[in-house]
Amino acid sequence: MPPRRVITGRSQEPRKRFAEELRLLRTERGESLRKLGEVLGWDWSLFGKMESGQSLGSPEVVQALDQHYGTPDLLLALWELAVGDPTQFKEQYRRYMMLEAEALSLWQYSVSRPPGLLQTAGYACEALAAGGLKGEELDQQVDARIGRRKVLEGDDAPPFRVLLSEAVLRNSLRNTRAWTEQLEHLAQASERSNITMHVLPFGTGLHGLDSTDVMFLRLLDGRTVAYAENDVRGELVEETSRVERLHRAYDAVRDLALSPAESRKFILRMLEEVPCEEST
Repeated sequence: MPPRRVITGRSQEPRKRFAEELRLLRTERGESLRKLGEVLGWDWSLFGKMESGQSLGSPEVVQALDQHYGTPDLLLALWELAVGDPTQFKEQYRRYMMLEAEALSLWQYSVSRPPGLLQTAGYACEALAAGGLKGEELDQQVDARIGRRKVLEGDDAPPFRVLLSEAVLRNSLRNTRAWTEQLEHLAQASERSNITMHVLPFGTGLHGLDSTDVMFLRLLDGRTVAYAENDVRGELVEETSRVERLHRAYDAVRDLALSPAESRKFILRMLEEVPCEEST
């Protein structure tokens, strides 16, 4: 009988385990954070935030760490688990996030903000901060939101049809550069083969989703579920009749929206209207 494996006692939570492994590998090397930064060419404070769980870093940074420590793809695998961990989202979203990751296709209507799946880090940071988050919790939620992008990446990424109210493109960020990056990201996303984007311009009249963001997910078992959200609350809708009513409202909005080609031109016009940053 093989000897019994010793339990490490390390965290089973993906984000915490990732941070623990980073600290362990560095301390075993006897390196300081500053030394690590000098060797790899990144600001040492980034590695400090990653080891404390405040940030997950980027895949490029993690791959560099794997190479440095001689742990081929180990840290990258832990990073992917941490990014995709649904427990980092608030409880009301967890079941939805799990379903989103498995969806065969997605549709969304956004009232005033870009869909979370299409937000840049700069946009997510300002939006979440406006909601009261700060410090470590803010960093974690930004990482979590950006991590959702993986749903739309890869050769087998599901199709995503998104309708943007013109308000989404008018409610700019305080940071001009971050707002420019967000509009550029939307324009680039509109060119991707699995993303179809429509803009609903002002002046099209009232409709059934005036104050409601809604996302639809078609699941492996053939069902379609919806997540509806307004300024007060969000709700996962699974009852077939309610999902059907929301989908009819969505289809009516789509009929009022611009075509994908016209929508891309609209976004590019908004990009041209962003005021230039003042030179310093």
